[in-house]
Amino acid sequence: MDREPILRWVKTAFLVAVFILLVFNFHWLEQLAPSLFARRGIMIERIPLPVSAWQHIYLVSISSFLSILCAVFLGTIAFFPFARDFKELFVDLSSLGETFPSVAIIALTVPVLGYGFWPTLLALYIYGILPVLRNTITGIENIDPGVMDAASGMGMNTGEVLLKVALPLALPVIIAGIRTSVIINIGAATIGATVGAGGFGVPIISGIRSYDIALVLRGSIPVALLAVAADSLFSNLEAIFEARR
Repeated sequence: MDREPILRWVKTAFLVAVFILLVFNFHWLEQLAPSLFARRGIMIERIPLPVSAWQHIYLVSISSFLSILCAVFLGTIAFFPFARDFKELFVDLSSLGETFPSVAIIALTVPVLGYGFWPTLLALYIYGILPVLRNTITGIENIDPGVMDAASGMGMNTGEVLLKVALPLALPVIIAGIRTSVIINIGAATIGATVGAGGFGVPIISGIRSYDIALVLRGSIPVALLAVAADSLFSNLEAIFEARR
């Protein structure tokens, strides 16, 4: 029996467990390194870390889900003959959205959407599209043309070839794009605290304003752990679907 997949999942479970432990018992880490976590500023954390964790995960989950839906839809639409001319347009538009700083997107949409959840959600949604869209198109295009021709020769129409052949074969590449998109959004979501969206950005920004390294670490360490855990999870899923392919 191959132990490598089991060890990968053990690693993922360990990272998730450490993340949860730190979120609910961060004071243990502060006790291990009291000089590093000594409070230097005058501001205090008003939102419990578990609440910030929930806000951050909720924001990233919703925005990433919407980004994945949009990107996979556009990537698969480009597979059909009538929309192949729009493929480059889809990629160019998503690339354009990626070039805008998330802070700028939030600042421009606050007057319309107000403070809080929605402008941050929009910024993360726009940021998350490109990696998934690019990998969806690349994954489908890199499939052996002989496989696609064989599927058509069996009487499948374009939609059936897409759903039964192209997407299953391209799934590992698509998951790699999702992996990149989610990790980007985990880090970018901290900016949402500037407009009241909550999340781990709250202690980070509070620590920056008060010159308090302890507050900065209180937000940045869980963000880093969450990103590493998500990367490990999607890496395992990518390996599973690669093996099945």
